[in-house]
Amino acid sequence: MKRTVIVVAATAAGLAGVLAFHTSPLSVTAAPEPGTPEPPSPAPRASPPPSGANPASQSPASPNPASPNPASPNPASTASPASGATRTASGPAVNFSFGVLSVSVTVRGHTIIKVGIASLSDDGNFRSQFIDEQSIPELEQEALSAQSANIQGVSGASYTSAGFRTSLQDALHTLGLQ
Repeated sequence: MKRTVIVVAATAAGLAGVLAFHTSPLSVTAAPEPGTPEPPSPAPRASPPPSGANPASQSPASPNPASPNPASPNPASTASPASGATRTASGPAVNFSFGVLSVSVTVRGHTIIKVGIASLSDDGNFRSQFIDEQSIPELEQEALSAQSANIQGVSGASYTSAGFRTSLQDALHTLGLQ
């Protein structure tokens, strides 16, 4: 009889603990670009296609070795989306808990023709680098297929997926697509 009372009380306490448990939503914040003293503006700037790699801000595991030059001004593109001109914009650097990434998008008219990583830093975390090497190419393909930032995340890379989606959405917004 004593065991029954203890088991019932422990079960009730455990159930109350489970019901009281609340998870917090995934938090993804934009981080300032390396080398800039002030936080990024709310509207990301469009940029020309990067001309070369910046090894100081790149992880060796980065799938795309291009990085924008934060010292040069990147004025927003003035071409009309309907004109068919090729335009490129980079989203803000987004802190995704295991590093910082920025997505670059190239469009022609209203069609996304290329999605890549403008900058990526995993702070030397080898596991994060491995996850990014596997997930980022899938995320790029999903964005091309969806022609928007409304993409599924990659299983096992939820933080990377959320950071990628956030930066992609801002880059598309800069280009006037979303």
